[in-house]
Amino acid sequence: MPVRKIPKNYLVVTGSFASRKNGQMDAFESLLEKEYMLLLDFDERVASFEPQPVIIQIPEMAKGYVPDVLVRYHPDFESGEIPKPLLTEIKHTDDLERNAEKYAPKFEAAKKFALERGWDFRITTQVEIRTQRLANLKFLREYRNIEPAIHDSSQIIQIVRENNGILPVDELLDCLTSTDDDRLHWLPIIWHAIVIRNLVIDWDQPIHHGTVLCLPGDEL
Repeated sequence: MPVRKIPKNYLVVTGSFASRKNGQMDAFESLLEKEYMLLLDFDERVASFEPQPVIIQIPEMAKGYVPDVLVRYHPDFESGEIPKPLLTEIKHTDDLERNAEKYAPKFEAAKKFALERGWDFRITTQVEIRTQRLANLKFLREYRNIEPAIHDSSQIIQIVRENNGILPVDELLDCLTSTDDDRLHWLPIIWHAIVIRNLVIDWDQPIHHGTVLCLPGDEL
């Protein structure tokens, strides 16, 4: 459970993020935090994440310091090793530069706190968060909750399989239909298959009709 309740703030965006991974509503107190949670919720390496996870006592701060998120990971697929949990603070780079002296004791205390528990501590900025991967997730997440017909979902997988497990979106559409109206039917089904990982893409490249689709295990 979060150790601190995020208050309403009319100067920044606050709210709750519906996390499927955690099975609950997780509070955030900036748009950057919400975007980071979206990345975590779709990251297959992440087992769970906890906002406002711990209070770190600091002599000059009566209420202590509460880092933003604690991330826990699944065992590595190849080695079986479990990565260290990550305790992280989410900040804009300009905020870090402007308030470096103010934040220094907090971050030093957090590093020590994490080290004592076998965790890592890191500052996460918009540079790591606002990426092409995030843009792709924002586009595709709207298709996660649709419910395609089982036959339709199976058909697109079968066509990709028949093409050696690798096929661009536009070529898959050509195999499915020859009309624009039918393409409008099939595209959401393709996007849904990607977002639920039945089809694999390069998440770090822009999504378009030339995006190459692969079956799991056949990634380029």
